[in-house]
Amino acid sequence: MVPDISTGSRTYGLLAYLYGPGRRDEHTDPHIVAAWQPGLAPDPGRDPAVTLRELTDRLDLPLLALPVGRRPKRHVWHCPVRTAPGDRLLTEAEWGEVARRIVHATGIAPEGDDRACRWIAVRHADDHIHIVATLKRQDGRSPRRHNDSARAQAECRKIEKEWGLQQLNPGDRTAAQRPTSAERSKAERVGRTEPPRETLREAVRQALAGAVDEGEFFARLAAAGLRVERRIAPSGDVLGYKVALPGDRNRAGEPVWFSGSKLAPDLSLPKIRQRLETGALDPEEGSRPRPAAARRDAVTPAVRAATALDQDDDGTAVAQLVGTGELLDALALTAPATTRRELSQAARAFERATRTHERAARADHRALRTAARGVLRAGDALGRGEDGGATAMVLSTLVLVTLAAARWHSAHGHAQQAAAAHQTAQHLRTAYQTTAAPPLRAMRHHGQRLPEPVRHRHTATVADALPEQADRLRGEPGWDALLATLDQAQQAGHDPTALLKIVVGQRELDTADNVTDVLIWRIRHTTGLPTAPKPATRPAPARTPISTLAETTARTSPAPAEQRRARR
Repeated sequence: MVPDISTGSRTYGLLAYLYGPGRRDEHTDPHIVAAWQPGLAPDPGRDPAVTLRELTDRLDLPLLALPVGRRPKRHVWHCPVRTAPGDRLLTEAEWGEVARRIVHATGIAPEGDDRACRWIAVRHADDHIHIVATLKRQDGRSPRRHNDSARAQAECRKIEKEWGLQQLNPGDRTAAQRPTSAERSKAERVGRTEPPRETLREAVRQALAGAVDEGEFFARLAAAGLRVERRIAPSGDVLGYKVALPGDRNRAGEPVWFSGSKLAPDLSLPKIRQRLETGALDPEEGSRPRPAAARRDAVTPAVRAATALDQDDDGTAVAQLVGTGELLDALALTAPATTRRELSQAARAFERATRTHERAARADHRALRTAARGVLRAGDALGRGEDGGATAMVLSTLVLVTLAAARWHSAHGHAQQAAAAHQTAQHLRTAYQTTAAPPLRAMRHHGQRLPEPVRHRHTATVADALPEQADRLRGEPGWDALLATLDQAQQAGHDPTALLKIVVGQRELDTADNVTDVLIWRIRHTTGLPTAPKPATRPAPARTPISTLAETTARTSPAPAEQRRARR
């Protein structure tokens, strides 16, 4: 059950909408199901002789009794309350009880207070009501409605539990402000797919990902085509900023501005400066990295983030969440068309998982921010060949990172953030399946062509390393690709048995959908094997012995560039 409180200035206009046909003729049989006092609220939906003006005047009577100077400009309190999809239909009496409990909980009309605000609840659809109140009590005072949104949410959670409805996750006041109903209506009228507030939030977040300093952040905002205005002090210091979408104007023809803090709590300029200072980066020199190399380099800090999220240091965990969010934004911005939508949705979902009341320690999430910057500097990936394989490698790792984030949030009672992390993992899985299909298909083809004695030998290696899961792994789609990967690692001079034990011990495998896929990418990252392999025609010369490899990967696998230098 979801309440959504807002305030406005026109009682008559709101009532005209509630009793009207709706934007798509979706309003049916509008009528009052509850009011401040039975029999005192005239109902245009039940009495043809009653007009909207009469109902408006009856609601606004306490306001009209005051001198003009004491009347609040925004005197209309509006709270739609909607049941969740799949919930049973509530009766008229139940909806009336919902309305009475919410106006009591929020301070609009405490139970037994006959001098409270006047209010009505209008029902014009099966699954929701609209509560409308005038923000002046009948004794002329203002209602005590501090934290009314949080109190309405808490009351809805109680109703859900008592009535056997779907129990939604409680909020903790760290979420970004949602678009108002007016913003959503305007977006529909002008043909936008979403309100400008949400578009701007994503654009600002992406401009911040991997930025070296404040100047680069503002330059990226301008490059993205946004209107940007900075608030400058007399001293010349920048005190804040606001952004607007080109073409988004109010009735006076002026741009509709949003400050960073109105987009999300962590997008105010002081919070942005704190992030840039904590994860300070050095501007890179020289040529851009290739997309595949940038994505390979992102795997190691992602693995470290997953490890940090499974430990007890809350400050470090929060810092890793922020860095992971930047990496997801960078991947979404540079993804090929085949996965861009899923990765954008993953980044949007994880944005909710990055905000908690716990403060990020001045822990080093520079590695993740550097990885995000490298991905952005490398530019768009092609989504095939080595680019596709490297992207699949990092997406496979990020699935485990987001599941670790969900566990961390669940352990701390952050229900909404845990749900957001799980949602992110689902989007990442979908993007991974699309990206990984071509390279895994090539690996499977190679594995199917291996001589039977070679297949038998590598099968025994897997059974030795994972005796309890070996039978299950042989039934997974990636089995032949795993055998091909072990064979290529052996041809590159590595001991498959020792290598497999190393990668199995790097992180848990219980949360993996396909254990074979996880092992494939760990092996290829650890050994520096290409992610889009071509079948080898003859064994390659021996390179780094496995004993040296074990020493360097005991804690965290080195970056691919370091591995290549080590083998020279």
